Amino acid sequence: MCMFVSGIQMLSVQPDTKPKGCAGCNRKIKDRYLLKALDKYWHEDCLKCACCDCRLGEVGSTLYTKANLILCRRDYLRLFGVTGNCAACSKLIPAFEMVMRAKDNVYHLDCFACQLCNQRFCVGDKFFLKNNMILCQTDYEEGLMKEGYAPQVR
Repeated sequence: MCMFVSGIQMLSVQPDTKPKGCAGCNRKIKDRYLLKALDKYWHEDCLKCACCDCRLGEVGSTLYTKANLILCRRDYLRLFGVTGNCAACSKLIPAFEMVMRAKDNVYHLDCFACQLCNQRFCVGDKFFLKNNMILCQTDYEEGLMKEGYAPQVR
């Protein structure tokens, strides 16, 4: 089973052109705008995710097809995406969830924090790794003085 990612184009219908047939409902498209995806033309209301029924022209410019289904990104990842476990809490991370990464480790956004004092990190904050443990600068420096370890700065 292969997956196909396609772009969605919104086109304005020129008044002097012959109406195109919709791939979803097989009726002529007489609207002011139409969507072009998968080399076919669609009414804006007809190009929908097979799972959640969202209008794909409204949720982005990409759609996914697999197993004869047309899907939005979220449902494609929910059904077919690869998941993993959080390096901090070991719980499953859904494929569609936003994550933070440090080296080969992946974290829930809520788990991306110093594992000693629970200070949360944001993108661009300085943190340190010691045996796959995330540390803030204060805890890193205290540990360095006590134990003499030197984790990698990221």
